[in-house]
Amino acid sequence: MRAKYVLSEVMVGLWRNVTMTVAMIITMAVSLTMLGGGLLLFKQVGEMERYYDAKVEVAIYLKNDVTDEQRKALQAQLEADALVKKPIGYETKEEAYAKFKKEFKDAPAMVEATRPEALPESFRIKMTDPTKFNLLKAKYATDPAVSLILNQRDLLGKVFSVLNTLRTVALVVAIFQGAAALLLVANTIQVAAYSRRREVGVMKLVGASNWFIQAPFVLEAMFAGVIGAVLASLLLISAKIWLIDGPLKTLSSLILPVQWNGILLMAPVLIGIGAVVSGITGWITLRFYIKK
Repeated sequence: MRAKYVLSEVMVGLWRNVTMTVAMIITMAVSLTMLGGGLLLFKQVGEMERYYDAKVEVAIYLKNDVTDEQRKALQAQLEADALVKKPIGYETKEEAYAKFKKEFKDAPAMVEATRPEALPESFRIKMTDPTKFNLLKAKYATDPAVSLILNQRDLLGKVFSVLNTLRTVALVVAIFQGAAALLLVANTIQVAAYSRRREVGVMKLVGASNWFIQAPFVLEAMFAGVIGAVLASLLLISAKIWLIDGPLKTLSSLILPVQWNGILLMAPVLIGIGAVVSGITGWITLRFYIKK
């Protein structure tokens, strides 16, 4: 009987303040969408860093007039270096030109204007510790066979910098949206409690416990949080279908695609956050409003 009464009061309260309930749900949905997107982006950037750290190479370009003796001496030094993983890759001018033609096949004028001898031969190595590139560069920069040492990780660093900035912005916006949602939840609960102040007063007179009085209001807040989280999950799924697997799919060669398991696992996380945070906010608000 008590459970039936509490549930009926929840439905009455939601309908009585329907406009504020809808506003609360929309605000919660937006903030949880931003939070979910930020968490997914945080996870994705971490996976990309690990993926590219395993594949990133250091290119040691050789001078055009390098001799066989200089090349062999450099190769022997690299093979004995503890900073360098084995085996060591070597790319001839012809191989470099073939790769160049493949990568720039959509720019035939550039390919036609480039001669095979213009592209230098190089050693392609992976480091045992990618963070020690400066040490390796200082060690080989003055070698008579070396023209240029290029770390692919430095090139990708700009990409990760942009992604980290987007991740930070998403999380900051989510925090502000979440704060707005919590204030709206608190305000809605106060309005609902005020509109039913006579009923609350009667229940207190007949000896109803604070938990029994607070339960309908807390459940209203939790209901709005759960619905907002469901909408946020649907928005993330829509973004996966229409954006990530749509226009952004062309960037899959650079940016690892977001997997469905990450999207689907985010849904229960957001629902849990929405329900718990909304419920706690409603309970704290009522603790100040309903005196013993």
